[in-house]
Amino acid sequence: MTETTAPDGAGALFGRALVEEAAKKSALVWVRGPQGGPARALWHVWHEGAVCVVGDGPGEQPLAGLGLTDGATTTVSVRSKDKGGRLVVWPARVVTLRPDGEAWPATAEELKGKRLNAPDADTLLDRWARECRVLRLEPAGEPVEQPGAMPSGTTAAPPVESPATTRHPVPAGLPRLMFRRRRDG
Repeated sequence: MTETTAPDGAGALFGRALVEEAAKKSALVWVRGPQGGPARALWHVWHEGAVCVVGDGPGEQPLAGLGLTDGATTTVSVRSKDKGGRLVVWPARVVTLRPDGEAWPATAEELKGKRLNAPDADTLLDRWARECRVLRLEPAGEPVEQPGAMPSGTTAAPPVESPATTRHPVPAGLPRLMFRRRRDG
């Protein structure tokens, strides 16, 4: 592959287009808070030029601990839909949407359309308005990583501590119980 030199401003336009297309096609983004630490995978929608997320309420994704406060700067990563590897990383400015604000209803409707398995689909927006936070992560500069400008070293991180455990071996007698033939008669 050969690299071509783009005219002034074309690099910024390419970066913006890459961010938008990657975010639209990906179901998850990885967000690293302003204090650093491990990135957290969040489901989202791309709406009116920004990644929009909802969380911090009962039954919703946790945003607490990431430091996503209004006006903060964070880092957003998106993977390639076909290859699965990191495609683009960009800085984003956090904007908290208030339920009484102008942008909240349209953004919440977009999020509702992508929310899977909501136990209260009929009253979801009311619950989000009462108990959750809706955030916009607006691109705040050119991508820091993109094709042709990726780090050469490893970016692997150790797993986050969790009470989850690995699966234990299947008890020896279980297959016989599950697969024995029933006798009619």
